[in-house]
Amino acid sequence: MEKGKRSIYLSLGVALILLLAVGGWQLWRSTDGKTRDAEGSWGSEYFPNVPLVDQDGRKVRFFDDLIRGKVVLVNFIFTGCGDSCPLETARLRQVQKLLGDRVGTEIFFYSISIDPISDTPEVLKRFAGKFNVGPGWQFLTGDIEQITLLRERLGLLMPNEDPGKLSAHTLSVVIGNQNTNQWMKVSPFENPYILADKLGNTLQNWKHSNPAGNDYASAPQIRPPSAGEQLYRTRCSSCHTLGPVDGALADMRGIGPDLLGVTRARDHAWLKRWIKEPDVMLAEKDPLAVQLYEQYNRVEMPNLRLNDGDIEALLTYMEEETRRIQPQASAAQ
Repeated sequence: MEKGKRSIYLSLGVALILLLAVGGWQLWRSTDGKTRDAEGSWGSEYFPNVPLVDQDGRKVRFFDDLIRGKVVLVNFIFTGCGDSCPLETARLRQVQKLLGDRVGTEIFFYSISIDPISDTPEVLKRFAGKFNVGPGWQFLTGDIEQITLLRERLGLLMPNEDPGKLSAHTLSVVIGNQNTNQWMKVSPFENPYILADKLGNTLQNWKHSNPAGNDYASAPQIRPPSAGEQLYRTRCSSCHTLGPVDGALADMRGIGPDLLGVTRARDHAWLKRWIKEPDVMLAEKDPLAVQLYEQYNRVEMPNLRLNDGDIEALLTYMEEETRRIQPQASAAQ
């Protein structure tokens, strides 16, 4: 009898785990510990309808004007950030490029400042201009207490996180379809194609189906990346290319220089230091650092917090790609 009960409990437990695994993405746990279900409770009673101002000085309400009935991406940044925020913005620019004119018509991007005292609409507009963002992406500011409430409700403020400590803010992005109550927390440094697919297909109930004829036989071969390639893809590819780029991202050049041949064009010691502490070199007004800063729209090279081993692995990968793509390359920039 006891054995039978244990079997029943085990079966129920497995069923519950499967249910959560399949349907759990439609649930949201807020920082107050309350769970919202998918029966319409993700509306104006949950999302604060706080007033915000965008980079053009337009006044909007978070729920009524920004997310009601829409597929959206929401993240929190501050323009004075010297590491993650520029990379995040550059990566999301790639996602926007992949989605094309669907951004602003079917999908909407919102970057909300967690430093509203410094990030006035004018400052946000200059920041957006540095990254050449397109229509359908608004940069917003407002009251700090109400923005903190938004972060809490969107699950982007951890219980032990100090909202006043800007450099420690959560590095996640929320994407969702308010009309269908589907919400996800994702990494902004995800492959841009994957993020674009989630926004353009998963949250749209796959209404834009892929062209017929695609099959596994035509899929590219998958190989494990080297440590250097992994670092390049996760830390550098948001702002840089490494040789020719095909497809939807072919015209992504501009945020930073192409890196093909950079290991041959720059002094090795200078290049290592530039990757390790670009903020220090800019503060010291290193001539080449300042030249690159001015040449590339005054976008500061972020400090990636890489150690010496990471930097050597990254440079090795760049040199290997230079030899593979253009053996005689002497410089990309």
